[in-house]
Amino acid sequence: MGLDEAVLLGRADERAVLDRLLVEARAGRGAVKVIRGEAGVGKTALLRYCRDRATSAFQLHTTVGVQSEMQLPYASLHQLCRSLLVHLDSLPAPQRGALGVALGLVEGPPPNPFLVSLATLNLMSEAAAHQPILCVIDDAQWLDSASSQALGFVARRLLADSVAMVFAVREPTSNRELDDLPELRLDGLPDDDARVLLASVIRAPLDVDVRNRLLAEMRGNPLALLELPRRLDSKQLPGLATRRGTKDLAERIEDSFVDRLAGLSRDARLLLLLAAAEPGDDPLLLWKAAKRLGIDVSSRKLAASDGLLSIDGGVRFRHPLVRSAVYRSADPIDRRAAHLALAHETDAVADPDRRAWHLAAAAVGPDEAVASELEKSAGRARARGGLSAAAAFLRRSVALTENPSRRAERALAAAHVSLHAAEYESALDLLESVRSGSLDELQQARAELLRAQIVSASGALGQTPALLLAAAERLEPLDMALARDSYLDAWGAALFAGSLANANMRDVSRVVRSRPIRPPHPHASDLLLESMSVLMTDGREPAAPLLRHAIERFLAEELPVDKGMRWSVIASIASLEIWDFESRDAVLTRFLRMARQAGALAPLAFALNGNAITAAWTGDFEAAARLCAEAEAVTEATGSRVPPFGGMLFAALRGQESVAVAFMEGNAREANASGAGFGLQWAQWTTAMLYNSLGRYEEALRAAQRAWDLWPDWSISIFAAAELIEAAARLGRSGSVLAAHDRLLASADVGGTDWGAGIAARSTALLTDGADAEAAYRRAIQHLESTRLKPEIARAHLVYGEWLRREQRRIDAREHLQTAHAMFAEMRSEGFADRARHELLATGVVVGKRAAVDHEELTSQEAHIAQLAADGHTNVEIGAKLYLSPRTVEWHLKKVFLKLGISSRRALRSTLRNRPQELDIEAG
Repeated sequence: MGLDEAVLLGRADERAVLDRLLVEARAGRGAVKVIRGEAGVGKTALLRYCRDRATSAFQLHTTVGVQSEMQLPYASLHQLCRSLLVHLDSLPAPQRGALGVALGLVEGPPPNPFLVSLATLNLMSEAAAHQPILCVIDDAQWLDSASSQALGFVARRLLADSVAMVFAVREPTSNRELDDLPELRLDGLPDDDARVLLASVIRAPLDVDVRNRLLAEMRGNPLALLELPRRLDSKQLPGLATRRGTKDLAERIEDSFVDRLAGLSRDARLLLLLAAAEPGDDPLLLWKAAKRLGIDVSSRKLAASDGLLSIDGGVRFRHPLVRSAVYRSADPIDRRAAHLALAHETDAVADPDRRAWHLAAAAVGPDEAVASELEKSAGRARARGGLSAAAAFLRRSVALTENPSRRAERALAAAHVSLHAAEYESALDLLESVRSGSLDELQQARAELLRAQIVSASGALGQTPALLLAAAERLEPLDMALARDSYLDAWGAALFAGSLANANMRDVSRVVRSRPIRPPHPHASDLLLESMSVLMTDGREPAAPLLRHAIERFLAEELPVDKGMRWSVIASIASLEIWDFESRDAVLTRFLRMARQAGALAPLAFALNGNAITAAWTGDFEAAARLCAEAEAVTEATGSRVPPFGGMLFAALRGQESVAVAFMEGNAREANASGAGFGLQWAQWTTAMLYNSLGRYEEALRAAQRAWDLWPDWSISIFAAAELIEAAARLGRSGSVLAAHDRLLASADVGGTDWGAGIAARSTALLTDGADAEAAYRRAIQHLESTRLKPEIARAHLVYGEWLRREQRRIDAREHLQTAHAMFAEMRSEGFADRARHELLATGVVVGKRAAVDHEELTSQEAHIAQLAADGHTNVEIGAKLYLSPRTVEWHLKKVFLKLGISSRRALRSTLRNRPQELDIEAG
């Protein structure tokens, strides 16, 4: 009985799952399944079943991960997409260019990996419009990193495309790209089927106890049942079940293949070794290398005769374990000879990287010529967006470098690339490998800086500021410009880690102030570092003019894109410190433009959040919702952990308790767990705002107090102070917040803007009585009406109206309460609007609750897509913005039309304009 037949014997349920997957794909619903199981359990056989069932109804595209090919960027993706490239011209130019560079079809700047992924998605979507597609990916645990990321991205976004993707993954695996996709876990065959399969291999009579022990040992694994007993006679079988030792089943199966190799001739074993050492599927290359080794052509028959290898139109092993058995068991001298023969026969022009890898595997010791070739391969890999491949080439280059200084430089380069490839353990290992080597002072300082950056990128946010600070101090006498940049990075890391940092902003600032590091002609970044440090050490009053100058220079100076993106968040926080809303808006608008133009998705998530905050603060909730939805799409696509700052403020101002409370609590937990102290403080502040809007002042007071305590008198604490004061005033506990009030007044006074003056006056009014209170309320409204901050203006009218009602001036109260209610209702700020409605009822004005909408509400993603379509964007443009295929965009639009009761894009604009927008932030 063959392996495929044996596997399918007891897999009726699994076959039904794959049959349904094909039906869904044919119906235009993207379908994905990841088949997981140990080696030999039958994953490949099920893939073949799925492929056979697809027959002529599907276009078939396949790729196989090969362990020795994991260093070649996009190798598996290229194999899968080869026949899809006829549709390449249908892609938008940026996507077409990115995919072309990644696959080595054209030259160009290094492509953004997410643009490559989106191009792959749209390429499949376009091809599937002509005929459904089945993508079969075997041994996915060995996909190269770039291909694995791209295919995982595609698999998560197949909603409305006639595409089925089936992956096979050998467990256990370290590849996590496919972890959250629908799975089909494959265990051993049922007992009855396993007995039938064992009987087909062992035809001689077998003792019942021996048979039962064998079945227990094999755990229903079809390959084990076929391979392990086949070469044993009846006298050896009883001992088989007792010789397991410490080896797992896969190792024992592999050992059985090693045993079979012993019966082959040396030429046959060498031919198998050549095939195992070369991941390509090229028989011609194999025969050329065989000839170079002097292998008799008749060895082909000898290798094939035992069923281990077939060579016809391609080169295929009976099972991946055969490949690993052949390679592992080979003599090291033979392995090097095989790689050297393959290197000599590999085209140095057409495939220089594969040739370099073979030369490296053939090297006996350090070899500068090969190390240089590997360095060039790393450069080519980086140019194609293959950071993991570049890191692998550089790591091998380090191992082959004899000169200590050059070895150290290559190790630092390899660690730097490994950092950007998110291979943090490898990066740290490389730094350890040169720690005791001949690093000069500058190299040691750079290594320390790299170590800090690796720790930061790996998520240890609280540890990062102290490491960056130490690296900056070490760099100071060696490279002052890099030291200054590192100090500012340390300050930014301390900002983000907040109260959870091991070295806080004040610690960093004290070191900066104690050093003569200001250059004769300072850049904006130098001024930013100096002013923020003065703020932390000397306070707001001496810092304010420095902050204004730094922000002005930051906006005027032409900054390198990477630095402009890195430090825009700090510049925006500097603007908040002096209550300069317009400068903050200008900084973040430029930041968003930079991130979009650079295609830098991690910075883009921060930029989108910053601009969503602006939109929410100005009462443009429609824009806030769109920006939050896009930020969510970016963070989901990249897997980044950027806290949804914009989403939290938007949720607080919307005041929809059912979703906002869970949303805030979830983000507070996430920020605390990840060490993002700033995110935690932001979550507590916005939670306080939410509860104030709902009139739940005890909860608001507790949340505001937590936000204040996390870092008193620092930007977010000052905003929290305003919430603290409002909640305490409503609870009759004004005396407990006088210190926070004093700091708020001092901050606003230094800022000197209408925004700060208005918030300060509103807070003062809440803690004051009589004519002084009324004067303060009026000042608050006057100042805030000079700004674009509509929610703050409406809140000033609300608290003034509430005070007037308590003063029994109901007619006067109605004017301000009606203004507040109208503004909140127009913005759809439901919590504050309801609070104003209740106050109006108390004055004798009957205000009905907002009527329930007469249509099903749109999700945030649907609303975003609808608005983009209404603004005239095509499906392709919308898909590029939200990382969806055009057909998935069309699918969402059909749902939008159904919910809104319309039938065309033409009706969208008027419908969305005439209906209150229904954009919600999801809990989670």
